[in-house]
Amino acid sequence: MDRRHFIAAGAASAAWALSRPALAQAQQFSIATGTTGAVYYPLGGAMANILSKKVPGWAVTAEATAGSVANMHMIRDGKAEMALTQCDTAYDAIKGLDKFVGKPVESRTLCVVYPNLVHFVTMEGTGINKLSDIKGKRISTSAPVSGSEVMAQRAMEELGLKNTDIKRERLAPAESTNAMKDGKLDGYFFNGGPPVAAITDLAATQGIKIKLIDTAELVPALNKKYGPVFSASKIKAKSYPNQNEDVPVIAIWNILIVPAKMPDAQAYTIIKTLWENHPDLLATHKATTDMVAENQKTANSSVPFHPGALKYFAEKGIKLS
Repeated sequence: MDRRHFIAAGAASAAWALSRPALAQAQQFSIATGTTGAVYYPLGGAMANILSKKVPGWAVTAEATAGSVANMHMIRDGKAEMALTQCDTAYDAIKGLDKFVGKPVESRTLCVVYPNLVHFVTMEGTGINKLSDIKGKRISTSAPVSGSEVMAQRAMEELGLKNTDIKRERLAPAESTNAMKDGKLDGYFFNGGPPVAAITDLAATQGIKIKLIDTAELVPALNKKYGPVFSASKIKAKSYPNQNEDVPVIAIWNILIVPAKMPDAQAYTIIKTLWENHPDLLATHKATTDMVAENQKTANSSVPFHPGALKYFAEKGIKLS
């Protein structure tokens, strides 16, 4: 079924009660996620599984993508009905900035999910002890058309570095880990909720001792330039094998978004179903520990909340400040 037909079908049912015959027909739509070695993909898969099982007549799939930028493009182009994205990318998209100049994305937030922490991963022996040390090194700025790549480029710009100042690769986290194991890479950027599977894999590799580099020092300059979408956080000690100390890093909240034109009742059904099955999401990835009432704030989302989500949160007594 054409996805536009799916959205139109949603508008035709005013109540969207789960037992209505209209929902007995197979309704297919997708969630744009991320690369298979990161957090978005398994989390999106869990969301798709919950919606497919709990809402009669829905068949929801998770699509592997390059990440946030690609996901916002898919929402804009009608190729996905839901997407996980970083709020800095979503801010650019709704304002028509950077990768979205001339083509803004009309979207709305269903919920704030968890904060992405900006990892810079290296290992002993590379000579990288602070972020500015990457000059002249073999560095992956993450997968093309990903939020991680955008963040890497912005971080480098604040450090006064250009792509020509590093030996640049553009690899997804799993590919970056393999390249580091093979001695072909000195470090890589990736935004994710710890533990990121690919980083855990690298840290657990015999003969390798990873180092996570402080990125939090860039927060004030980034907020001044790109808007109030960044905050200081930390990767807690023991998040990865042999990581014995907290590491200060940039935090960027992840949000679950839908097209602005999605019918209110359909958006309500999605967030209600996911919220009431939160233990299943938590069992998939502990990053969703942060998908709680106190984090549902307008300050944590660069995109306005969807009216359907606002209705559900109001019923639950959750006040968005």
